[in-house]
Amino acid sequence: MAITALPDDRLAAPARALPFWISLSLIPVVWIAAVLGGPWVLLVPACTWGLYSTLDLLAGQEEANADPMSDRSKLTWYRAITLIWPPVQVATLLALIFYATRADHLTGWSLFGLFFGMGVLSGTIGINYAHELMHQRSRLERWLSDVLLASVLYSHFRSEHLLVHHRYVATPRDPATSRYNEGFHRFYPRVLWGSLVSALRAEAAMLARKDLPWWHRSNPLWRYLALQAAFYVAAFAVGGWLGVVLFLTQAGVAIWQLELVNYVEHYGLTRRHLGDGRYEPVKPHHSWNSDYRASNWLLINLQRHSDHHYKPDRPFPLLQTYEDDEAPQLPYGYPVMTFAAMIPPVWFRIMNKRVRDWRKRHYPDIEDWSAYKAASNPLPR
Repeated sequence: MAITALPDDRLAAPARALPFWISLSLIPVVWIAAVLGGPWVLLVPACTWGLYSTLDLLAGQEEANADPMSDRSKLTWYRAITLIWPPVQVATLLALIFYATRADHLTGWSLFGLFFGMGVLSGTIGINYAHELMHQRSRLERWLSDVLLASVLYSHFRSEHLLVHHRYVATPRDPATSRYNEGFHRFYPRVLWGSLVSALRAEAAMLARKDLPWWHRSNPLWRYLALQAAFYVAAFAVGGWLGVVLFLTQAGVAIWQLELVNYVEHYGLTRRHLGDGRYEPVKPHHSWNSDYRASNWLLINLQRHSDHHYKPDRPFPLLQTYEDDEAPQLPYGYPVMTFAAMIPPVWFRIMNKRVRDWRKRHYPDIEDWSAYKAASNPLPR
């Protein structure tokens, strides 16, 4: 792969940012599905998985890098989509609940299919945008991140991601790092429980360092619970108990979508254990990378995940791609890889050899990985 540089003036041009606004095209798709009903309710997952897998093949890979030192004040058109999305998603969710609970042609499986699609939208786009927003410094952006996460009942993801995942990624201390030969269906219940526990412990530890109890009002847990309660109330207000069930359906699907992506991003990768609970610094080769153009437009460069972990404060337009020997490359974009992850034999066939090759390239001195894994087990927190 030959990496090329993207001129700074091209980066700042609105036309360059426009493809990243493609997520808004999924809003009318949701409403087409709702109005037509029947098999059309599966239109959103058909687009996000099927259409974008095809577009990746047609559009190919983006091998250009922006200058990471570019003036961030020129990224207005990129930042705008992340600010616009939260009110758009919340309005769409509540309006869809209102419509669906009153539409005679939407019953039973068609209702479930419609809110499965809404969950794909709020997980694929919404949580991803929340992820971008939580890494920013402004209170507005972090607040909008909290709103998006509360809309899928996964507010603790912010605490877990910032305080645990980025610190312990690619180590046994990170519940969101999938392990070699661990299928998604084993990973999923483990990460659901592990991420919640690790988030609560991390926030309690921060308060303890200030000589404050975990139940202190400054614990963001209380803000998370209040926002989530507000969404329960709003869902009931617009759709009654059926509205609450539909709200819970989309939230469950959104969480599943997030953890599918988490599973893919670090599968089988391990940082060197230095002893005494310490690990080597995070480098680009500790995350799987993908440069497929269309899915990176949809996911605002989330697939340039190697650079995100290497430089977590870098906004998505400035994320870098790497040569194959610097960061491990996925053979396809996330739409294909997350689908493969749901079928463990297919996933292992695609990825296990790549993990073994990665180990030989970056850690040729480690011969017995089973013994290494045992030696690098986490210390009690």
